[in-house]
Amino acid sequence: MRHFRQVPGPELRLLFHRLPEPFGDATDRDLLAMALGATLYVPATRPDLTATIVKRARRGVCSMVIDLEDAVADHDLEVGKVQAAATLNELGAGSDPYPLLFIRVRDAETVGEIVDRLGTGAQVLTGFVFPKFDSKSGAQYLGVLAEASERLGRKVFGMPVLESPALVHRQTRDLELHRIQDLLADERDRVLAVRIGATDMCSTFGIRRDRDLTIYDVRVVADVIADIVNYLGRADGTGYTITGPVWEYFADHERMFRPMLRTSPFAEVDAVPFRQHLVSRDLDGLLREITLDRANGIQGKTVIHPSHVAVVHALSVVTHEEYSDALDILREDAGGVAASEYRNKMNEMRPHRSWARQTILRARVFGVTNKGVSFVDLLKAVAS
Repeated sequence: MRHFRQVPGPELRLLFHRLPEPFGDATDRDLLAMALGATLYVPATRPDLTATIVKRARRGVCSMVIDLEDAVADHDLEVGKVQAAATLNELGAGSDPYPLLFIRVRDAETVGEIVDRLGTGAQVLTGFVFPKFDSKSGAQYLGVLAEASERLGRKVFGMPVLESPALVHRQTRDLELHRIQDLLADERDRVLAVRIGATDMCSTFGIRRDRDLTIYDVRVVADVIADIVNYLGRADGTGYTITGPVWEYFADHERMFRPMLRTSPFAEVDAVPFRQHLVSRDLDGLLREITLDRANGIQGKTVIHPSHVAVVHALSVVTHEEYSDALDILREDAGGVAASEYRNKMNEMRPHRSWARQTILRARVFGVTNKGVSFVDLLKAVAS
């Protein structure tokens, strides 16, 4: 598995100073969590599920979730369980490419039911996604995860989704986060990433975020995200990779506000029509939200439409300037301050060290751009 493998070699070398590294289930946990990138959800009941996964893998999707929760009607749940396991077995028995694969279950009991049905698919499954993970359900989820790893003879990862009312409500949030923090610490090696379920958070208040806004404009949800990062996203060795919430929109509409993409970066590379394509698909809002995700300590994103994958990945690539700064910072152990190689900022060696380590981690799985290569160049290569 490697990001941007769908881009032809000659074009890849024009874009990248450092190529993305391959990764897989056996990769270091922190690196694997960073490599998730855009995690595409697909209903377990989709008729062409196996073919869809193979198709998406060939087009650059590196992580997918087979969904047995919100995407599946109650009366189709048993059919979905059977098909989810059958799909993993088909992929395990074949030679077609597939991404990192997870199953989002409705409850802890479903984990054992899926494991019971796995044959050749046992080596295909990367892990499970646990919805509405809280201090009450968490211990059971983590318990069945340990049992699944033991039965399959390999480590199976869990990704809790934080979205429950006890977490959202201001009166109970700190206690709930503290309890979740303790629960996850006991099974740290099995927790690949913590996912944020902003749609359920919005539901607590009867809100649906508008496509002209980012999730950070919805203050009651943005406050929860900030607290999740505060408790679980620390860079002191106790934190986890935290992934961004889903962007729901993907089609043209009448706009109330001006687009969030400036024209000048596209005009410089003769790509103004491409900018209009992005705006018409509401991808300017997604681009803005991804930028704010990273500014708030979040890596990767849940996505529900294939067109969003390339956008998330293009903005995950480390720029040559970021890479240069990170190397300079990590080269100095004695602290101090120095001007960036690009002569446009000061690098403080101690305060910026955690950022530099994260940047190098991201550079390993998403690569580093050549000098002069912009996000527009990357987007044109993977999102056209």
